[in-house]
Amino acid sequence: MTRELVLDTETTGLDHEDGHRIIEIGIVELENYLPTGNYFHYYLNPERDSDKKAQEIHGLSRQFLKDKPKFSEIADEFINYISDSKIIIHNASFDVGFLNAELARCNMKELNYDKIIDTLVLAKQKFIGQSVSLDSLCKKYNIDLTGREMHGAIKDAKLLASVYLELIGGRQSKLNFEIITDKISYAEEDHLFNVDEYYKNMSLKKVNHLNINEEDYKLHLKTIQTIKNSIWQKINN
Repeated sequence: MTRELVLDTETTGLDHEDGHRIIEIGIVELENYLPTGNYFHYYLNPERDSDKKAQEIHGLSRQFLKDKPKFSEIADEFINYISDSKIIIHNASFDVGFLNAELARCNMKELNYDKIIDTLVLAKQKFIGQSVSLDSLCKKYNIDLTGREMHGAIKDAKLLASVYLELIGGRQSKLNFEIITDKISYAEEDHLFNVDEYYKNMSLKKVNHLNINEEDYKLHLKTIQTIKNSIWQKINN
């Protein structure tokens, strides 16, 4: 199983060395290049104001953030969540710089760059001389940007998941990775059935161990009945 995490942050400003802080962190989990519906998301109290330009981008006021947890309060949960998984980030030096600054404040180990995949680097290699912002890449891959007038960490992480999978050629955005919600995964378990049982019921030899869609299975069985000299029927008999 390949577990990857697509991460984005929003911050009070552009430079953590000037004391700017993370105010939102969003992570989308992928397993074998499919979204699981599992995610990590927090708004954070930065204990300071955002720069005017930064607030125009994310729209998160100090008033809104004042009762949210501080990074130090969710740091252990964050580290446990990412574990040793690969982390996908667009313009990784920015987000990792902020994350490591926050971890340093907590006297915790910084993130290992060996675990980071930077989609900005991937995009620059693929689209030489072209704009490779997240917006531009979404437009190139026809990924829906509706509702992105204001940036948001979890929203952008979902968009980046779609972009990343396009960049590596592993999946197509038409599979609608952006439909991940709080409670709905890409393929819910109650709509799946086990193919081992399928072969058992038809007295066929198992050829794989995987799940298939129940509606596809029913359509398959119906279609078999319309095929003359069906090999499925021959094998079953």
